[in-house]
Order: sequence, then C-alpha cells, then structure tokens
Amino acid sequence: MHDMQRQKSVPAVQNAVTILRVLAARGAPMGATQIARETELNVSSAFNILRTLSAEGLVSFDPEEKSYRIGMGLMEFAAPILGANPADLIRPLMNEIAERQQVMIALWQITETGRIVLIDRFTAPRIVQAVISRNSRLPVFAGAIGRCYAAALDLGREAVRDGYDGVRWQDAPGFEAYWRDVERAKETGTAFDHGNLFRGLEIVAAVARDATGTPRIGMSSITITGQHARADLDAVAASLVDAAGQIERNIFGRRERAPKT
Repeated sequence: MHDMQRQKSVPAVQNAVTILRVLAARGAPMGATQIARETELNVSSAFNILRTLSAEGLVSFDPEEKSYRIGMGLMEFAAPILGANPADLIRPLMNEIAERQQVMIALWQITETGRIVLIDRFTAPRIVQAVISRNSRLPVFAGAIGRCYAAALDLGREAVRDGYDGVRWQDAPGFEAYWRDVERAKETGTAFDHGNLFRGLEIVAAVARDATGTPRIGMSSITITGQHARADLDAVAASLVDAAGQIERNIFGRRERAPKT
C-alpha cells in the first residue's frame, strides 16, 4: 500500500515541497535562478512554482530584490501542531515504519542523567515480538542506541570505553567491536546490536538530536533473531535514519551545518 502511494507521487507537488525545504533551510531570501540551481529544476519550472506558492502566501516575493523567502501562509498549516506534544507528532511516523517493516519500534527518551527511558512502543499486527515494559530504563550506552549516542556526540575512545563498561551485556560484543560500530555509526547514522544486549534479539537504532546537537530521542527496532533477513534490517535502519532526520528538522528545529571548505 505504501509503495503504491510512493509510485503515484505527483512531480509538481514534490518540486514545490523541495523548493519550500530549500528556502526553509537557507533561512534567507533567494532568487529564482539560485533556487532552480539548488533544487536541480529548470528556471522556468522553478519560477512557475514560486509564482503559485507566492499567490497562495506560502512564499513571499520581494519585487525590489527579485527574491523569495518562506511566507507567513505556512503558519496556517503549522499553527495546529505548534503546541502539540512532540510524542504525538512522532507517533504516526513510528507506526508507519512498524507496519511497513513488520517490526516493533521502541521510542526512547534520552535523559540528562545518562539513561534511556522507554516512552512508547509501536507494533505491526500479527507478529511475534519481545515485550519491553514502558518506563523501562537502560544505560545510555546500551545496545544499538548506545552506539548511535556515542557517535552523535563524537565521543573519544576513553569516554566510550567508560560508557561501554557501565552496561550489563548478556553477550558482550567486546569493546573493540563496539568502538568499530560507533565509528561506523558516525558515517551511517545507525547501528546494530546482534544479540549483545539481550540474547536472541536483533536491535537496529538511530537517534534524533536537538538544535544544539544533543541526542534527545532514540528509536530502535527490536525483533527476534532470525525473523528478518539482513537486507530487511538494513531497510529498517534506513527508515529510522530518515525518521531521525525528520524529527530533528521538524520538532527540534535542527539544521545541518554547512560542509567545511
């Protein structure tokens, strides 16, 4: 069902959303030619979409500077969710991943005291699953989330070793393997725990950071070993990384830093 919806996407709508995202990320006025270049649209198409968005109040046009920026009209859509509980905004996204990938997704709050606390679970129907009680607490370096946490903060080797040593593993991976996973997570944004934290469970995770770069939310797929092929777990990982990016942008207001030159 979800794949069919993706195949029926309307290009003009996708292009309009891409333009809005570029303008929002830039946070400053941009000309039509610059927008076309950054969105890889031809100038004529970009101009027509911008003119339509301007007429609807979603972007504003400065006739003197010949530039566009995000318009106040977007507040019409944003206002109903500005005061919403962040967990309520995340819930549909987690449900969609759980159902599409046929897994159980655990949503964790990362505390300032070095713990992760289970705040919600999302489960596809009719699957065999491990049960973890809500409000369960684990050390922040535990499992796949722990690897992602260390990677997101770019912690040094000794700090990561201290964190690793503070976890009660059922089948410890060994620090060197854990450290390699952390290094890999710096590149991929995701990590795996193959029965280390809990024997017989496969865990895939990603974390969402706030505007300062501090990890705030952890998301982990927890499945029984052997239920899913490695390719399926890779697909879960990609979905969680994408979800983390959406949460960072839309809830925490995080913007990616410009690459160093």
